[in-house]
Amino acid sequence: MRSSLFFKLLGAFALVILALAVIVTVLVNRATAGQFRLYSDRNGQLWASQLAPQLADYFAQRGSWQGSEAVLGGSGGMTGSGMGMMGSGGMGMKGSGVAGASDMWAMMGLRVVLADTRGQVISDSADLLTGQTLPAAGLATGTAIQVNGQTVGTLIGASLAAPVAASPAGAFLKDVNRSILLAVLAAGVIALALGALLFFQLTAPIRQLTAAAHAISAGDLSQRVAMRSGDELGELAGAFNKMAENLAALEGQRRQMVADVAHELRTPLSVIQANVEAMQDGILPADAEQLASLHEETLLLNRLVADLRLLSLAEAGQLKLELTESDLGELVSRAAERLRPTAEAKGVALVVEVTPDLPRVRVDADRFTQMIGNLVDNALCYTPALGRIVVAVGWGAGSGKTRTPTVTVTDTGSGIAPEDLPHVFDRFYRGDKSRARASGGSGLGLAIVRQLAESHQGKVWAESPVFHAPDGSGFGTRIVVIF
Repeated sequence: MRSSLFFKLLGAFALVILALAVIVTVLVNRATAGQFRLYSDRNGQLWASQLAPQLADYFAQRGSWQGSEAVLGGSGGMTGSGMGMMGSGGMGMKGSGVAGASDMWAMMGLRVVLADTRGQVISDSADLLTGQTLPAAGLATGTAIQVNGQTVGTLIGASLAAPVAASPAGAFLKDVNRSILLAVLAAGVIALALGALLFFQLTAPIRQLTAAAHAISAGDLSQRVAMRSGDELGELAGAFNKMAENLAALEGQRRQMVADVAHELRTPLSVIQANVEAMQDGILPADAEQLASLHEETLLLNRLVADLRLLSLAEAGQLKLELTESDLGELVSRAAERLRPTAEAKGVALVVEVTPDLPRVRVDADRFTQMIGNLVDNALCYTPALGRIVVAVGWGAGSGKTRTPTVTVTDTGSGIAPEDLPHVFDRFYRGDKSRARASGGSGLGLAIVRQLAESHQGKVWAESPVFHAPDGSGFGTRIVVIF
């Protein structure tokens, strides 16, 4: 179950959420810290600008910066013990020596640095730069302290690199980080829940398709899946159902073909077996007449097997055609002439009509002649005496270069029922189920015609309006072949 698509998608989605959560947390944290530091720097500069005049008074009174460490914080070598921040003229705030002043700045999240005119740090509330000399770029960010128009020092106010946790600044950043983390966790849980619901809806149709596919592979061709949407999954379900319907139809055709083949083979084999057994028992003489009858049945068997092989090759695309430039009118006339004696014996008029100046067409002459022979032979089976069969070769619909050569075989028979018309080119199909082989053929003639036409990149169809005018005109069935 762990390898199912649902858990794979959910796991991938969880990884994406985790990656986004980490990225968002880091970026928001950095942005918040940066903006807070910018705020603190500006606040420090504001404090520096407010302290500068008072520090100028301090310097004017003392004449030096000695003792300022106790006011601003740091450990420059002197300590104070309860002295006023600025003496009698100070800021009006009381400190508690070096530690007290440093703690006050730290609680505010600020750091103040006092440097003399040489840039040497006199006092650093963070006690990091005391005694060191600042570069000119660092001094430029501070506030100059002037006495009588002369600069006596520089006061720099900035934010602490890492605010004290117990300070308001540290507490603020801690609360912001906690809120970011909780928001990211809540959003991740909600996104994961919604993703699980979405993935379940996506994988449910796939599970149904899988179950139906397994059932079909086991032989149950009645399986279908519900089409609940018009998206790709809905199209997949529709394609699956269409495939299942085609498989069911092909399986039905296969079973019907096996039954038809068995039926068609059983009749001549039964005749041969019965005649041979009668000859062995002395009931029938083994003379030329009986042998001729057996020979006729074997010829019928051989023709049936040959037709089946031809169909299988054509359907598999393995039928080899010897294409040559041929005259369709000549081929049609040749095929019709072979069956003219049969038509005359049955009292059916066989007419060939050829349009002049037809172009030569690349066809397999033998296969084309076989196709026309099958069409005429099929028409003879269903055309009564005094009927008429017209084999015509001409142009099809269209004009100019779009016109195609067309062969039609039209008879004046009883026609084909509308429900049988779509199936006349199926193997072993007979509209009249009561017809025997003698009157209805083997059921392969029109199937071979369709396969041969398609092998020549052509089309074939049947028309059967069953129209007969009082003067005897009209027709029952017309087979149309275009190339």
